[in-house]
Amino acid sequence: MGVTHHGRTHRLDLADPTLREWACTVLAADPEQGIVLDRSAFYPGGGGQPPDHGVLLWQGAQTRIVGTRKGDDLWLIPAEGDPLPPVGTAVTGAVEDARRTMLMRTHSGLHVLCGVVFRDFGALVTGGNMEPGEARMDFNLPEVPPDFKARIEELVNAEVAADRAVAVRVLPREEALVLPDIIRTQSNLIPPEEQEVRIVDIVGLDVQADGGTHVASTAQIGKVQVVKVESKGRANRRVRVRLVD
Repeated sequence: MGVTHHGRTHRLDLADPTLREWACTVLAADPEQGIVLDRSAFYPGGGGQPPDHGVLLWQGAQTRIVGTRKGDDLWLIPAEGDPLPPVGTAVTGAVEDARRTMLMRTHSGLHVLCGVVFRDFGALVTGGNMEPGEARMDFNLPEVPPDFKARIEELVNAEVAADRAVAVRVLPREEALVLPDIIRTQSNLIPPEEQEVRIVDIVGLDVQADGGTHVASTAQIGKVQVVKVESKGRANRRVRVRLVD
């Protein structure tokens, strides 16, 4: 498990989030479990970001990939009725570009939102989820200013327009955990067995531990609309956003 491998699969998605097509070999193929590749750029899902979709192309056949199952290995789930490539088959993997790109923009937009709310309101994240182009994030924020919705939309889009670089690095666990405020959730979600921590840095705004895929700069996110701010308990506020271009 970790930043470079999950079981027998070398993870290409975190090394290069722009990669959309690659050559690989089938290590396992089971009608119940799915398919294991030696190399994969399919993001398997996690941290609120859904898994990628795409295809495997092999010997004139096509297998659509519609999800992922994580265990000791990273199992790709084929579409019902699609053929399974035999073990040892050389295949070409391809990620569905439109979905992945929109999820990268959405995920980076949530980090901008998180950075703005932490910087200007001191609130930690209590939960979140995303789909392509829309998302929600929950914050521990007992007091909400009357103009909160309009203010955070303006602040978030100012950071998008600032074209801040989004940098990714991997640090040893002990070194990462001494960085100030890299855990923006109320509880530390980094598994205790993980000895390396991936850090996503929106330079000048937000630095936090994160395992997802992101755009290279905030300008690539596009305009963010704050759709609604809801109360979900005495101190919990849910902010719903979507990308509008």
